[in-house]
Amino acid sequence: MKIIRTVAELREEVGTWRREGRTVGVVPTMGALHEGHLSLVRRALAETDRVIVTLFVNPKQFNDASDLDAYPRTEESDAQKLKPLGAHVLYAPSAAEMYPSGFQTKVSVSGVSEGLCGAGRTGHFDGVATVVSKLFLQAGADRAFFGEKDFQQLHVVRRMARDLDIPIEVVGCPTVRDADGLALSSRNERLSAGDRSNASAIAAALREAAESLAAGADITETLEAATVRLKSIPEARFEYLELRHEDDLSPVNALARPARLLAAVWLGDVRLIDNVPVAVP
Repeated sequence: MKIIRTVAELREEVGTWRREGRTVGVVPTMGALHEGHLSLVRRALAETDRVIVTLFVNPKQFNDASDLDAYPRTEESDAQKLKPLGAHVLYAPSAAEMYPSGFQTKVSVSGVSEGLCGAGRTGHFDGVATVVSKLFLQAGADRAFFGEKDFQQLHVVRRMARDLDIPIEVVGCPTVRDADGLALSSRNERLSAGDRSNASAIAAALREAAESLAAGADITETLEAATVRLKSIPEARFEYLELRHEDDLSPVNALARPARLLAAVWLGDVRLIDNVPVAVP
């Protein structure tokens, strides 16, 4: 596995692959890799000939400086996790490489970025869309692989690529969970022992509410009950719980097509998000 740090070197490597007729996959990450990330890499390796894993802690998508400072930087251990899988390139550019002096461009996606995580994280999805558009253009890949845990982000990235005519297929992959149901996240490492024990209640509340909705339960009553349950998690600070259509993230009034139940809850200083699919009754 090569470790590449510049756009020029990455494009040279991809150019060689293209001349050989290879297909290229990219897995964008901010490092601190866990099994969820590795499942994306395995999927990319199964579906493309050459795989690039990107590692860049993007300052433009953090609206809280302390959150950026606390985000784990673990490039050495990340590389050790990737090597046995057979990833071909770890692309780990510096901030200066991604945002050189004088950089002034911002990519902003309306619609799907509004509400949910977009409501409380001003500028977050602008930062996501900006860095991912750059990574797509730098890698020149055929397919990009993202986890469905960040479901709104997945929609933002798909809309950005479609609107900017970037020739890449954005592939959504199922959320990977711990044994107790908690969605895997790099942020989980920052949970205290007590908060980690309580965190599994988030997935349980979503799963049970989704099952009720799929069985035909009243939407308002089910969401109210799930909200009460999330607010009752010890030391938790509830942010949102919403039911949105799966294809375009529009609000659901009547469950006539597949939907997603999405939530955000704080435990201590760690913000956890999760979502589950909701079938039509």
